[in-house]
Formats: sequence, structure tokens, C-alpha cells
Amino acid sequence: MRKFAIECPSCGKFAEASEGFLASRTIRCSCGNVIDVRTEKYTSCICPHCGNDVVYDLSRGRRTVCPVCHERINAADNLSNMVEFHCPSCSCGLSADKNAAQYTCPLCDTVIDVQKQTAKEAERKKGLASVIKYEGNNQTFVWKHPIEDLNLGSQLIVHESQEAIFFRDGQALDLFPAGRYTLSTQNLPVLQELYKLPSNADTFFHSEVYFINKTVQMGIKWGTDSKVRFFDPATGLHLEIGACGQFNLKVSDSRRLLLKLVGTAEEFTQADVIDGGYALKPTIAKFKALIMTKVKSHLARIIKENSINILEIDEHLDTISERLRDTINENLTDYGLVMPEFFVTTIMTPDDDPNFRRMRQQHADLFLKVREEQIRKAEAEASAERQTVEAQTAARMKIIGAQGEAEAYKLRAAAEAEEMRMKGYTYQQETARQVGLGAVENMGGAAGGLGDIAGLGVSLGAIGGVMGMTREALNPVLGNAAGMGAAMSGTVSPDTWDCTCGNKGISGNFCNNCGAKRPEKLETWDCTCGNRGIVGNFCNNCGAKRPEKPDTWDCTCGNRGIVGNFCNNCGAKRPEKPETWDCTCGNKGINGNFCPNCGKKKGE
Repeated sequence: MRKFAIECPSCGKFAEASEGFLASRTIRCSCGNVIDVRTEKYTSCICPHCGNDVVYDLSRGRRTVCPVCHERINAADNLSNMVEFHCPSCSCGLSADKNAAQYTCPLCDTVIDVQKQTAKEAERKKGLASVIKYEGNNQTFVWKHPIEDLNLGSQLIVHESQEAIFFRDGQALDLFPAGRYTLSTQNLPVLQELYKLPSNADTFFHSEVYFINKTVQMGIKWGTDSKVRFFDPATGLHLEIGACGQFNLKVSDSRRLLLKLVGTAEEFTQADVIDGGYALKPTIAKFKALIMTKVKSHLARIIKENSINILEIDEHLDTISERLRDTINENLTDYGLVMPEFFVTTIMTPDDDPNFRRMRQQHADLFLKVREEQIRKAEAEASAERQTVEAQTAARMKIIGAQGEAEAYKLRAAAEAEEMRMKGYTYQQETARQVGLGAVENMGGAAGGLGDIAGLGVSLGAIGGVMGMTREALNPVLGNAAGMGAAMSGTVSPDTWDCTCGNKGISGNFCNNCGAKRPEKLETWDCTCGNRGIVGNFCNNCGAKRPEKPDTWDCTCGNRGIVGNFCNNCGAKRPEKPETWDCTCGNKGINGNFCPNCGKKKGE
């Protein structure tokens, strides 16, 4: 049978195939892919001489030439890239591409790390290790060097993120931090004392070298293998939840890790922590039970202690993660490991559970109810504020209207006062004139001639008595007409009074029958509501208060009842009020030192 190199369509590496009547139709590549020799032997490549893309048969071997430049292009020489090694389980001889990562033994199905196995066999062929260094990957916490027979004078290389420990019979001896060391009896004091190493550099000693990776291993995944039963005290419902996430792990104590966990094992990787699996060999998830137990027993407890709503649990993932990390680290420190970060990325809620759906609906209804209450409260506050603003606006408008009316009244009064001043009479005179004209108009039913004159006199006399006018205010009409009217009609003067003894028409201050004193006239007032002759201080119709009497004065020019400080007739200034006093006899407003009524002196 003629052999040739065939390219694997999966990984691009070359494997050995045969051509002939008894040749196998299929072969297995080092990557595990099954190659169909009859179909996959036809391939294409770029000619290294002219750059032409050539399709050719790999079984033709060195005879394959480029149809353009007629140079050989077959890659049969790649068979020189094959490397030979032995299976660590069954010790059968195997061969694979020297760049291959893994190879499965066809006899015992052991997955072999090609690079590690070839390096180990190369070191064994040398007999002694001249350079001792870390050859594992970054997912490994502890890696054991394959060579155990070491000679003094060998170079030990420890990287910055590593430590190296020499072991003998499972006992940790000398520890080396980062650096480059030449093994000698001086830097191996514990090993020298224990085994009495010779000083000859050509001799060797038996020891195991472990490299400890001190970097933080990140992104190690975890997840609960079953549901966590959880009782929600707020709703009284039983729920089942799950959790998953990632954590970071690093070595805190190299000796403790090796003595308590690794022992004589060749390595300790991420797969040994929680995953398990069959990457290169069966592994045991050493901390899976620890992490699962801590998560399950503390997850529900943390939710209850922090009063976390299961529907809002994503807002508290950082708190849950920190609490779980601290709990797990309490046990990890015993093995020389520490967990810098522990992340709970997802809490799986039972969305299909009717209890959970009912709790979610109750939470939504409660939220909507609270939101409606807030909206109603906000609307009520806005309405009250709007009513307050409207009331304040209405009050301001009333005040503005009252101020406008008062200002208009002042302007009208000022105009009337100016008009009367220009005409030469006072407000009292104008009032008397208007009253007199009204009285004359009301006498329309009386007889003419002398009867009209008499009626005018009676009416003017009565009006003068009602308004409390003086004779000067009604002069000269009252002086003549009133007297004539009283004489001809036989009426009684309005300035008379009737005594309780039966005597009537008394003009003096005392009754000439029984000597009783004239009763004082009641001071009455008229309300704006139309009620007149009110005696008290409040209107018995609308309850309005009696208006204050204006402080008036009489001018020497004859103008009376002036309200302001200057006479609107002649412009004279209001005189200063004299200091008056009231006597005990009832006389009030006395100017002198003696009472004109009883003669009593001021102050007695």
C-alpha cells in the first residue's frame, strides 16, 4: 500500500493515509475528526512559486506540479512534522502532529495532552532536568513538574505570579518566590538537612516540584443543582427559586493548599473546583457541595433578613453576592483558597407557578392602588391651591373695586365741594336748600295764598326740628313763614315736649305742672340698608355698626359742619380744640375753671 499525507478539513493538520485495495477508507485525525480518504484527498492550495490556486490529488505525492509554472506543490513533506509518544494509560506507541493539543488513544480511549506528554518523554530521555519551569495554562492552580529526579546545578525559573515548593513524601519543604535560582545546597536548606544532599553538582536527588499559580482565576461558573424552597412572609406563599452566576478564586496559602487538598496529584485546575468533567481525565468537583450547600441554606435567609421583595430581587443582587461570598470564604480559608468576588447574576423565579403569578398580580394591584391614591392626593392639593388662588384673586378684585369706588367718591365729593365754593355757599346751606325744596314740593295738596305760606312755615319748622338745624341755617324763610304758619294753623312749635304727668306742649326744660325735667332726646341714626331712627350701636335689620360721627367744626365766616382742617368757604384753618372737662353734675365740655351749671370748680 502506498502512503500519503492528507489534510484534515476540520483542523487543517496533516494525517497519514494509505491507498490501495486493502487500505482503509476512513482515518481519524489527531483532533478527533474522521476523514473520508476518497473524498477528502482532493484539495486546493496556492502555489508557492506563482500564486496560482491549484486543485490536486494528495495521493499523487511528490509528482503533483502546478499547471502554470510546472513546479511541485504537494505537501507530502509535512509528514516530518509528526511526533511520537506513548499513551500514559496503556503505554502503546502513538504519533500525531507535533502542534496538536489533544489525541485520543485508539486502544483505551484515553484523552492525551500531546504537548505535555511529549515534553515529559523528552525530559525522561535526557535523564535529568536542567531547566525547571512552569508549563501549565492559566486555568491551573497547582501544576506538578513531570521530572522528579533533579540534579544540583539545575535552573529553577519561577514567574512573578507563581511560587514553587519542593515536596518529598507528601511533605512541603523549601518554597521559592518569583525569580531564577540555581539549585544548590545553600538554597535548599530544609532538603539538605533532611536528606544530607551531596555538594557535587553532578549528583542528583529525588524530589517533586509543584508550581502554584497565584493569579486570580476569573469567570468560574456556578449554579444551584436544584430549586431552593422559599417562604415569602409578606404574602404567605411557598415558592421555589434558583440562582446562578460566576466567582473568582485565588490561592491564599500555597502550603496549606498543597497539604490539605492537592497531595500527590499532578495538578489542580478550575475543573477540580466545581465543574468536574472529562477534559483530559475524570475530575472531581471538590467544592461543588460546599458552594451549593452555602448558597441554598443562606439565599432564603438573606432575602428574609433584608426584607427583600422577591419581585424586586434584581435590585439587591450585590447585597446577596457579598453575604454569600463572606459565608463561603469562612470554609475556603481552611484549604488555602480565597474567593475575592462572588457574583449572583441571575435569580430564577417560578414564572409558571400559579402562586407566583398571583403574588405578582397582588403586587401590581397594590402598586396601582398606591399610585391612584397619590394621584388623587395630588389632584386634591392642586384643587385646594387653585381655590385658594381664586379666593385670593376675588378678594384682591373686591379690594381694588372698593378702592376704586372710594376714589371715585372722593373725586365727586371734591368736585361738589369745589362747585359749592365757587358758588359761595356751604354744604350745610346746600343741604338746607334741598330739604326746603323737597318740603315745598310735598305741600302740593295745600290751599294757595295764605294757606301755602302757612303750610310752608309749618313744614320748614318741622324739618328744622328733625334735622337739628339752627335758625341761622333756615333763616330767613323759617323766621317768617314758620311763625305765620304756626299762628294761622294753630300747630304747636316742634321744640316742645310732653310730660308724664299729662301736661303737654311744654317749651321749657321743666314741667310747669310737676317740675319734672325735660327728657334728653335719643340720638338716632339711619342705616344704609334703609332702616331709619336706630337707637342702638348696631342696625336691628342687617347688623351693621353705627358709623362714627365726623369731627366737624364751625367757621367764623358762617360755614358750619366742616369736616376737613380748612374751611371750604373762606379757607380758614380749623381752630385748636380748647381743653375741656366734664362736671359731676352732668355738664360736659366745660372750657373755664368753673361749671356754668352748678358752679363747681374744675378738679373738685
